[in-house]
Amino acid sequence: MTESFGALLRETREAAGVSLGALAKRVNYSKSYLSKIENDVKPPNATLARICDGDLGAGGKLIAAALAHAPGQDADRPAPAAASRTVDRRQVLAAGTALGLALAGGPRPVPDEPVITGMRTMFEHLRHLGTQASPALVLGPLIAQVRAVHALAAENADPIRSRLLLLAARMAEHTGWMQQEAGDDRAALWWTRHAAELGRAGGDQEIAGYALVREAGLALYRQDPVSTIGLSRQAQAVERASPRTIALALRREAQGHALAGDAAASELAFDRAAELLASSEVDSRPYPALGSTAPEPVALARGWALCDLGRPAESAALLDRELARVPATSRRTRARFGSRRALALALSGEIDECCRTLPATLEAAAHVDSATVRLDLRELARSLSRWRDHGAVREVYPSLSRVLHRHY
Repeated sequence: MTESFGALLRETREAAGVSLGALAKRVNYSKSYLSKIENDVKPPNATLARICDGDLGAGGKLIAAALAHAPGQDADRPAPAAASRTVDRRQVLAAGTALGLALAGGPRPVPDEPVITGMRTMFEHLRHLGTQASPALVLGPLIAQVRAVHALAAENADPIRSRLLLLAARMAEHTGWMQQEAGDDRAALWWTRHAAELGRAGGDQEIAGYALVREAGLALYRQDPVSTIGLSRQAQAVERASPRTIALALRREAQGHALAGDAAASELAFDRAAELLASSEVDSRPYPALGSTAPEPVALARGWALCDLGRPAESAALLDRELARVPATSRRTRARFGSRRALALALSGEIDECCRTLPATLEAAAHVDSATVRLDLRELARSLSRWRDHGAVREVYPSLSRVLHRHY
């Protein structure tokens, strides 16, 4: 019979020479609660498992055991997205043709360089707006742009067609990201895969490779380390993938290893990602650069992963340092990693510091209306509920609750 999580926790704690009371103080949970966990009265708590694993130096054993004993999908996590069918090159182009005729009633003039540049500029404005506001404000215009550019591509010959297909692919990839931020993982997966097909039809595998990184991100947020790692490795194996895309795939793989509790594999992947990203050249292709625009995306992700590895104090310190580099205008990034920093502070028992820095994060989160950010904020709310009589918690909790329950 497989050893229970409670028995493994007790065995690990005793092997480390730590009493139940001492462990309770170190991980900021009550002794009675830990006793119930060890005696299998209560099911394993994933967050507690990660903290205990890090504190007791279990090397990921407790994290893996908690994942194995999990009763099912966390209600706060997105369900796995349904697979969408693959669209081949002819279907992509045919769909664009039909849409073009439907939109304009007939063929349009061949777009010249100023027109293509103008369409790209429109997309860049929407992408910038998406860093500061709710996805609800940009999804409609984004979808309309993808369809319009796709239709134009179908009406024109190369090289115009290929250029427009690649621009449409980039727009579709970003649409998938905004759908995920809006909380619709099924739509996010469809748009991500559609972006890959548009990229292939345009003769470039780069977006197809990056689409796998995006799919890995969907898996990460539904707490599926196996799929996160597998999809990230597929992205690294795509033919002619750029060093930047491989670096971003390694970054995501590292997060998957952290989610699985494998610190060594996570560190190795992060180191390789940082090295590749530092040596990658500026993207000069005719569509906007893929991936994070944060100043140090690998360092931010490493800070995120330390929390999953049960090392919240290290996580909070690293995220605090890296968030200082993120511009105030990058609200979505500040909300995302600020929420993870607040969670790390709470899990490490730094309640006053968590509550001191939380209002700025909540303000950013309220503006960007992110379903993925709310996942960490919900976990934060659960952690702070154990400190409900603390004055700073009572002061900040209403604002946290409003962000979590606001209808945009």
